[in-house]
Amino acid sequence: MHSTKSARRHLSPPIVIAGSFLLLIILGTLLLKLPVATTQPITWTDALFTATSATTVTGLSVFDIGTTLTLFGQIVLLILIQFGGIGLMTFAVAILMMFGRKVGMQNRIYIQESFNEQSIGGMVKLVRRILLFVVIAEGLAICLLAVYWSADFGWGKGIYYSIFHVISAFNNAGFSLFPDNLIQFAGDPVVIFILSSLFIVGGIGFVVVTDICTKKSFRKWTLHTKMMISGTLLINAVATLVLLILEYHNPHTIGNFSFAKKLLVSYFQAVSPRTAGFNAVTIGDMEDSSLLFTMFLMFIGGGSASTASGIKLTTFIVVIFATIHYIRGIPEPHLFGKSIKIDVLIRSLAITTLSIFVVMGSLFLLTITEKLPLLALAVEVFSAFGTVGLSVGITADFSDIGKVLLCIVMFIGRIGPLTVFFLLLKKRKESYHFPYDQVHTG
Repeated sequence: MHSTKSARRHLSPPIVIAGSFLLLIILGTLLLKLPVATTQPITWTDALFTATSATTVTGLSVFDIGTTLTLFGQIVLLILIQFGGIGLMTFAVAILMMFGRKVGMQNRIYIQESFNEQSIGGMVKLVRRILLFVVIAEGLAICLLAVYWSADFGWGKGIYYSIFHVISAFNNAGFSLFPDNLIQFAGDPVVIFILSSLFIVGGIGFVVVTDICTKKSFRKWTLHTKMMISGTLLINAVATLVLLILEYHNPHTIGNFSFAKKLLVSYFQAVSPRTAGFNAVTIGDMEDSSLLFTMFLMFIGGGSASTASGIKLTTFIVVIFATIHYIRGIPEPHLFGKSIKIDVLIRSLAITTLSIFVVMGSLFLLTITEKLPLLALAVEVFSAFGTVGLSVGITADFSDIGKVLLCIVMFIGRIGPLTVFFLLLKKRKESYHFPYDQVHTG
């Protein structure tokens, strides 16, 4: 018993975080393979793929969720999405608090690592705030959407559809019970704004939401919060304009819509790739330029300590501003009157570099295992890494090897490439340094 506790104590946070996701995926696979979970038999590979996609809140699917999964299967999917989005460790700490148990130091460290917090203090309070925010945000959205959808589907289906899509949206999963995802609601501002508000807030990050709620003044917000809010507003506005221009005359997407509807759908398709995965148009019908731009948005992703993935918006901003400041001859990048530490810059460069290797490496392997168009494969890979779920409709055509490769990419995208490499490579501290020498670059 003592040795078990001692071993548990020495488990690093990356191992525990990765292990919690793996545990959810395994349990989800077993549950989805049960006959009671599906209307028709599915393979073990498809069960694994679906469980991985739900746990990593991706949304890629090899079959139609609404018709293939039974009510039991859909509830399993929802639980995986909720636990995967918020984090299993968060729920574990919540259960301890619920039963009046003391939250130990090790559990606080795990929570700190999960939400990338600098200090270990206030972790229990942070968990309380997160869970309260989740309950309020999802509860309010479910009520609003249920009232609206009850007119079309009746109260029973209206409530259930609302619960499913709200949980899927808030956790940036992108799973839908409708065969065409949300295409039938392309011109419906109520559905579009309720669901988009959920995945934008969920993708901003719980730490940012907590900071905004506790500090009413913009000047008092942390640099991270200022970067996330400003960056989100800017990138969403630019992405909406870009997609509106690129798709304006495309008759297969928004070309035949009124200007108001074009703007609405462009907005939705601009915010969804970071990293919600819902679609109001058929992704395969979009222009190649729009698909490339969408892949760029999927690669950036949302915020740290959120339900989103990708390299994260703050990572992208740090790298961009560091480059701009270097070109201008400014030795230390700064934003909003605050300097950015060199270790943050190096971490951002490491995340970006490793992410490029993961995406390009997996894309290279898929070009060997799958006989599918390169652009279509690229969309799937970027979507899997960003845990987005947008697809040009080829996911079901992947071989078993291809599906497993995508599962690995989704897993890496959710827990982060740095976490994966920390697991594979032992960190060591050097108490010495070698002499400097000139290296020619650029």
